[in-house]
Amino acid sequence: MYCFEFLLQNLDFLNDALDPLSEEYLIIFDMPGQIELYTHVPLLPSLVQYLSRSGALNISLCAAYLLESSFVVDRPKFFAGTLSAMSAMIMLEIPHVNILSKMDQIKGVIGKKELKQFTSVDVNLIEPGSEEESTGRDPSSTTEVLTGSSFNRLNKAVAQLIDDFSMVSFLKLDAQNEDSISAVLSYIDDAIQYHEAQEPREPAADPEAEADME
Repeated sequence: MYCFEFLLQNLDFLNDALDPLSEEYLIIFDMPGQIELYTHVPLLPSLVQYLSRSGALNISLCAAYLLESSFVVDRPKFFAGTLSAMSAMIMLEIPHVNILSKMDQIKGVIGKKELKQFTSVDVNLIEPGSEEESTGRDPSSTTEVLTGSSFNRLNKAVAQLIDDFSMVSFLKLDAQNEDSISAVLSYIDDAIQYHEAQEPREPAADPEAEADME
């Protein structure tokens, strides 16, 4: 937090470093994982405004929110991450893609059909546990509290909130797969309208056509 506050007070330093790169390079800002930076602290929106088209550097920005694929094993945790992704989308107000990273870690753990429910964020993934499973357990135990009816109702409320906005879906990223990387980059290019911003190239002269004209 302090580092971002210091950076915002010394943006000339950032401008001098980025200005020679902004027109010819794809610049990746690897941001810290402190979730409050993307949910309610207004530091990043200020930085985004400075970097974006309306700011000094005129950079086309796209936020890429990475959620580790291992979250799909713990469904409440996945929906908490999805809610954070939605919060970041609303907070930053720039083109945004959500990515399930490290897909190689869940190969063989989850089927393609079930995985599709996670990439499209199907709220039906949150289902209350059966009453039979909780029979004989201590109702005050941590396990029972985290899997009991109250916690399930909270999970379903969060899932319904995400579904009501219909804003969040995920791309799959396997860093070992070139096609997977290319697909994600293609989505980012579309989000920032990269190809539309390129100047059209003039067709090369045809020597035979010039000879006919003579």
